[in-house]
Amino acid sequence: MTHDDVTAPTATPLGATAYLADEEFLEHLLVELGDVRSVHGRLVIADGPPRPAAWAQNIWYDPVLIPIQSIKQGAKALRAIQRNWALYGFQHHRRAQLIQDNLPHVSAKPVSFFTPPPTAPLGSWTLLNENTILAAAHCSSPYRNGEIELIEDKVTPPNRAYLKLWEAFTRIGYTPKPGELCIDLGACPGGWTWVMQSCGANVIAVDKAPLDPRIAALPGVSERRESAFGIKPADIGPVDWLACDVICYPSRLYRMIQGWLESGLARNYICTLKFQGETDHETARAFAAIPGSQLVHLCQNKHELTWIKLGA
Repeated sequence: MTHDDVTAPTATPLGATAYLADEEFLEHLLVELGDVRSVHGRLVIADGPPRPAAWAQNIWYDPVLIPIQSIKQGAKALRAIQRNWALYGFQHHRRAQLIQDNLPHVSAKPVSFFTPPPTAPLGSWTLLNENTILAAAHCSSPYRNGEIELIEDKVTPPNRAYLKLWEAFTRIGYTPKPGELCIDLGACPGGWTWVMQSCGANVIAVDKAPLDPRIAALPGVSERRESAFGIKPADIGPVDWLACDVICYPSRLYRMIQGWLESGLARNYICTLKFQGETDHETARAFAAIPGSQLVHLCQNKHELTWIKLGA
């Protein structure tokens, strides 16, 4: 065994935060962050404390630089910080994988809805070059590289949009409860209605187009054949959840949501911002600024963001 293998290298704070983008949306993250220090694959390093970053799949808090001379020394240095690590590899793939292979195994199996999020700390790391590890013991997501892979139901739901709601509920560790009342704006063909009904909630499905007949026939589901934008909060009354996956410009969605917020009639919100053409960063920032809410890019989102606001 060499001297390098038994000597623990010194970890140096980077004085920055690292943000991992989805493969297709690195440019969106760069626009959102503004000034950045460097980009490594789809990992962006920006000076200072964490910034709002809806387009970040995972945020690495307080990352450190660790100089290494060998694979074993790299694994030992990471194990000295904590047990569980997830590799983000963008170069030096064989060397990085050999280091990861010398760390405790972290399961990456698909999970069932609604599996509680992992509670064990999971750090993230990468090789900036052959002899330098960038590592963060604490990240925004408890999942490997922020990726939640779900075991799909390929039979019951009428479309794959249900996966967005499954992922969102899994991320926040919270779902509609039996007996609660939900309104699903732009419900057709009924994927989101099906999810909330399967949680035991009663669902008012609002859309000019009809639900899939199988979804419409479910207990606790009622339809209103009208526009999501024409309906007024007072027409419905208090609801426990407002869900909206309607296709529209985000600015129009924002105006509608402001009406519901002002009414005080919805307790929890989950809505999709669907960008058509250019990304409307201004409206995204407006949603992110709503107190008590979060704006995230789900693994199931494409050119979309998901806005979530939970009541007390």
